[in-house]
Amino acid sequence: MGERITGGEALVRALCGHAVTQVFGIPGTHNLEIYRHLSAYGIRHLLTRHEQGAGYAADGYARVTHRPGVVITTTGPALLNAAAAIGQAYSDSVPLLVVSPGMPLRHPRLATGLLHETRSQTGALRGVAAFSHRVSSVAEIDAAVARAFTLFRTRRPRPAHIEIPLDLLEAAEETGPVRITPPVLTLAPDAAAVERAAEALRGARRPALVLGGGARGAAAPGLALAEELGAPVLTTANGKGIVPETHPLSLGVSLHSPSVLGWLAERDAVLAVGTELAESDLWTAPPALNGTLIRVDLDPDQMYAGLPADIAVVGDARVSLTALLAAVEGAGGPRRRARVADEDPALGAGVLRAARNAETARRDARWIPYLRAVRSVLAEDAVITSDSAQCCYYGALPHLPLGPGGRYLHPTGFGTLGYALPAAIGARTACPDRQVVALSGDGGLQFTVQELATAAQLHLPLPVVVFDNGGYGEIRDEMAARGDTPTAVDLAPVDLPALARAYGGQGTRACSPEELTAALTEALHTPGPTLIAIPEETR
Repeated sequence: MGERITGGEALVRALCGHAVTQVFGIPGTHNLEIYRHLSAYGIRHLLTRHEQGAGYAADGYARVTHRPGVVITTTGPALLNAAAAIGQAYSDSVPLLVVSPGMPLRHPRLATGLLHETRSQTGALRGVAAFSHRVSSVAEIDAAVARAFTLFRTRRPRPAHIEIPLDLLEAAEETGPVRITPPVLTLAPDAAAVERAAEALRGARRPALVLGGGARGAAAPGLALAEELGAPVLTTANGKGIVPETHPLSLGVSLHSPSVLGWLAERDAVLAVGTELAESDLWTAPPALNGTLIRVDLDPDQMYAGLPADIAVVGDARVSLTALLAAVEGAGGPRRRARVADEDPALGAGVLRAARNAETARRDARWIPYLRAVRSVLAEDAVITSDSAQCCYYGALPHLPLGPGGRYLHPTGFGTLGYALPAAIGARTACPDRQVVALSGDGGLQFTVQELATAAQLHLPLPVVVFDNGGYGEIRDEMAARGDTPTAVDLAPVDLPALARAYGGQGTRACSPEELTAALTEALHTPGPTLIAIPEETR
């Protein structure tokens, strides 16, 4: 005979069974039975000020821990508040589990005016998440949780939503042992596909590697393969830092550079790993490649998306690159190096980096000195979160190199605003012994600025560096470039340092790179958030 437990306890028990120790969210009238059991199962809860912030915090937590982030919301507006974060997690392949109550099991189809009543939460979330699962019994709850974790472990990780009718949360039913996702083997690639890829790479005179977020777990074989081939390495925004950006073969985040794209088009073999090769990384349509495109991805659909693969290797990136490296080393490696003896790949990479920087030197000059100041202060394993802001995608992505073990978290693809601060909170919660810094613009920050209060409650050092250009600078520039009069892009001045102090943190301004160095150094040793505003007129 099983034991009788409520739906709320069944959920918390299932989360505990899948090694969840941290959740993010806000309690509400309909989810109190979940909150009742969290501490008994050893699960910590981080209270944010908005459900969107909870979603971004869980996203940041997931990216640095490589474990799913979990969000608990209540019904209706709370769940929909988290939708933007769910969309961002879907775009960036982040394992995110969002749990919410729903209307009662036998709720009438006609509206009754029940609190937070929504036409269809699952209908809304199915358009954003990988799936939305409404359970119909207490016994089904742990199966739904196991389904989500199976997705995270066996396929391209993407967000999932579980809806539990609010009457089931309170109902006690007999249940058996908790269902746990069974152990799964890492997906290995087809041996013949690996050999075809190895043959193409061995025969290439001008190879290149492109590493995306899906190659995050394959850093060692990826770098070894690049060195074996003498191939320069590009990364996407989500792949930033997989190969140390100080390595001679590294081109860093440069796929948006016209000179680099032109160079890539002329490679006779391009190995793209764990990347969509999408417009969000290229900032333009995918280039026509003249050589062989080898794609390695866990998601077979990627072999036909964007640029179709000439050679498709479907499997886990680490397993696939390890096999590919062995095949390249085992046959023809020395001959390959001899064929490019007249070329210096590292020198070529250096020339390309210089060309990339020259293309945008005038535009990026306003950020680079400040980013150098940030780099000079941070430890090698620091975590940096960024927003969809000019100072981040034009500035930090290409110009702020990561140290060994460092991470850079950026809202690619979906391109949400307000990501940096709550994502930094999630990363700081996950890594209390590592430095975490948020980079943002004034426009994006104000989407989630209330999370400064959340950061203050943590009492952990968290610098928030804000480049203040008085509004939505990217849209302002795009309007001007079209010959339009900039409209609705200027924001009234806000005393951001004072706002940070009002939320319980610290605030200051840095009007030079030297002042930023001093302020950031102090902020890294000051409990709670320190907002450092860099005014537009000083850049």
